[in-house]
Amino acid sequence: MAAEDQLPTYTRRSDQTRYDAQAINSALDEAFLCHVAYIDSGDPIVVPIIHARVGEELILRVGPESRLAELAASGDIALCVTLTLLDGLVLARAEVDNTVNYRSIVIRGTGTLVKDAEGQQAGLDAVVEHLVAGRSNHSRPPTPEEFAEVVLIRLPLADVALKTRTGPPQDAEEDLPLHHWAGVISVRNAYGPPFPSPDLPYDRQVPAQLANYNRSARAQGYR
Repeated sequence: MAAEDQLPTYTRRSDQTRYDAQAINSALDEAFLCHVAYIDSGDPIVVPIIHARVGEELILRVGPESRLAELAASGDIALCVTLTLLDGLVLARAEVDNTVNYRSIVIRGTGTLVKDAEGQQAGLDAVVEHLVAGRSNHSRPPTPEEFAEVVLIRLPLADVALKTRTGPPQDAEEDLPLHHWAGVISVRNAYGPPFPSPDLPYDRQVPAQLANYNRSARAQGYR
């Protein structure tokens, strides 16, 4: 049995909550931003952070001067990470039944600072590759001073849940004869065109992988 099949399911369940390792990994790999919640001196804090999934771990790149980096440096820290992908606007005949199709992930666990140089470099590469595949090989490696400022937190994907809403609107039978339009407006991300940095030489061509940048295509129809 694969390691991902052995991961426990998040304990607070509903009809829309399910454990599906492939769907969870796919959503983590598709999203660019996650929101990380932690407790600081009794106060709940939530911050947006870029991430990458490496096997059965989530790597979070944290600002070197942030409070989260400071807390992680002093020891392991309890985290709750969430991310949401919007897939469609669900328009029903009845006003109260209008909603959205989405995928939402909740990860709870103990975050650990990545301290070894090999792990830091691999984690930094993973975060950059998550933005654009191959980009780590087309960027200048960090200097020792820059590398010392890289702060990464490792979070195991051991307590994870995916909550989703898919499909068409669920109108009550008595509302079906109404003349209001009902259905789903799909939501898709579009990328490009790339805009060169103002200080880039005018003859520097845009690499093909950036000119044609795209993430995984979503299926047509309901999701």
